[in-house]
Amino acid sequence: MEEKRSEQEIVRIAKLEKYKELGIDPFGQKYDASNKSLEIKEKFKDFSHEDLENEKHEVSVAGRIMFIRKMGKASFFALQDKLGKIQIYIRKDIVGDNQYDLFKMADIGDIVGVKGSVMRTQTGEITIKCEEYTHLVKALRPLPEKFHGLQDVEERYRRRYLDLIMNEDAKRVAIQRPQIIRAMQEYFDSLGFIEVETPVLQNIQGGATARPFITHHNALDANFYLRIATELHLKRLVVGGLERVYEIGRIFRNEGMDRTHNPEFTTVELYQAFGDLSSMMDICEGVIRHSAKKVIGKELFKNPFDPEGDAIDISKPFRKVTMCELIKEQTGVDFKNNNYTLEQAQQIAKEHNVPIEKHFTVGHIINAFFEEYCESKLVQPTFLCGHPIEISPLTKKDPTDPRFVQRFELFIGGKEFANAYTELNDPIDQKERFIEQLAEKEKGNDEANEMDNDFVEALEYGMPPCGGIGIGVDRLVIFLTESESIRDVILFPQMKTR
Repeated sequence: MEEKRSEQEIVRIAKLEKYKELGIDPFGQKYDASNKSLEIKEKFKDFSHEDLENEKHEVSVAGRIMFIRKMGKASFFALQDKLGKIQIYIRKDIVGDNQYDLFKMADIGDIVGVKGSVMRTQTGEITIKCEEYTHLVKALRPLPEKFHGLQDVEERYRRRYLDLIMNEDAKRVAIQRPQIIRAMQEYFDSLGFIEVETPVLQNIQGGATARPFITHHNALDANFYLRIATELHLKRLVVGGLERVYEIGRIFRNEGMDRTHNPEFTTVELYQAFGDLSSMMDICEGVIRHSAKKVIGKELFKNPFDPEGDAIDISKPFRKVTMCELIKEQTGVDFKNNNYTLEQAQQIAKEHNVPIEKHFTVGHIINAFFEEYCESKLVQPTFLCGHPIEISPLTKKDPTDPRFVQRFELFIGGKEFANAYTELNDPIDQKERFIEQLAEKEKGNDEANEMDNDFVEALEYGMPPCGGIGIGVDRLVIFLTESESIRDVILFPQMKTR
C-alpha cells in the first residue's frame, strides 16, 4: 500500500527533478566544513562590528536549515550543526544569481554548506555572511512544529532523530553521556585498573539477583542467558592475576520498565585485589566527583527524581549508615539487637504492613522494611551498609555478626546508584551460598543465582582479598545531566510495539 503524502511532501519531492536538471545531486556529496557554530560564536564574541568589517575572518560550516526569512535579494536563515545554531546572511549580489536561486529552492530541514566571513548584525548577533552556498541534502519531510510535532513523549523516544533535531537538551545529553563515560575510564585508568570485555552470552544465570533473557544458540543447540551482570567473569580475571579490572558494558534484565529501569542498561563493574569495602567507597566518591567536575563543572545538582526538592551536594563526604539503623530510626523496630525468629519477623512485618513473599527469611524481611520505610528518604548521597546475608550471596560475612555482610549500596535522590562488596573468596562458603540460592529457586524465586561450578573451582585456586563495585552508568548520567528519566539518557530505549 502506497503511503499517502502531505502537500508539503509532494512539493518537496517535485523539487528533486529541478535539482537534477541543474546538475546537482539532491542528496549531496562530501563537503569540507572546518568550523562549528558554537566555536565561531565563542571565538568572535568580543569582536565589534568594526573589528569584523576591518579584518576578514573566513569560515566554513554545514548543517540543517532551521529557519528562513526570505527578503527579495537578501535573506537570513539559521543553520544548525552538532554544537548549536548560527545565523547566515545571504545576498544575491554576493553569491550570484545561480546560487541565490538555488537557495530560494531550500526548505526548512534541508542540509546545506556555507562558506563566508564572520560579521555582526545591527542587532549584535554573530552571523556568517555567505559567499558560497552549497545544497547538500533535500529533506523530503517537513520538520515537526516546535511545540506540537513531538509533544507526545513516546514519539520523542521512538523517533530519536527528530528529538535530536528539535530538542537542544536531548542533543546536550547525547553528547555529555560519552564524555561522562570517558571521564570514568580516565579515573579508573589513573588508579591502575585495566578495562576488559567479558561474554554477553552466558550459560549460567549468575552475578546478580534478576530475571534473565533467554536465547538459543543454534550451532551448539543450547539455551544461553543474556548476562545479568559481569561479576563472575571479572572475578575470574582477578584469580588470574590481573588484580585491578573493570568493564563498562550492557546488562540485560527481563524486568519492568519505569523512570529508572530499562531492560538493557549500562553498568561499570570494578574489582580490586587486596581491596575491601572502604576501598570501594573511596573509588565511588572519587569517580562521581571527577566525572562531575570534568564534564559538568559543578558539585550541586538538582534531584532528578524530585526537581522541586532539595539540591544534592556531592562535595561533602557521603553519609555511612546501616540498614538496621535506618529501620530503627523510621519504625522503632530493632532487627540488629533482637535476633527475631522467622515467625516473629513475619508478625512484625504484618503489623507494619510490609509485604512479604513465600521464600522470605528474616533477612528478606529486613530488606523489605528498608524498601518500604527508608529507601525514598536517602536523598543526599548515602552509603547504606549492613545488608542481610540472604540478599547478598556473593559477599563476605561481617566478622562481628554473620547475619550480615560487608556490603554497601550508594543511594542518591532515594534511588540506588551503586552496589559494592568485600568480595567472598572462600570457595567452600561460596558453594554453600549457591546451594542456598538453588533452594530459593525451588521455592519460587526465579531471580536466584544458579550453581556456577567453574567459578567455585576458580576460587579454589585462590582469589586475593578483593573489593568490588557496580555503578549504574545510566542513573549516574541521569543525575549529572539533570535529566528526568532513563529514557532521556539512552538514545534508543526499549518501547512497546506500536
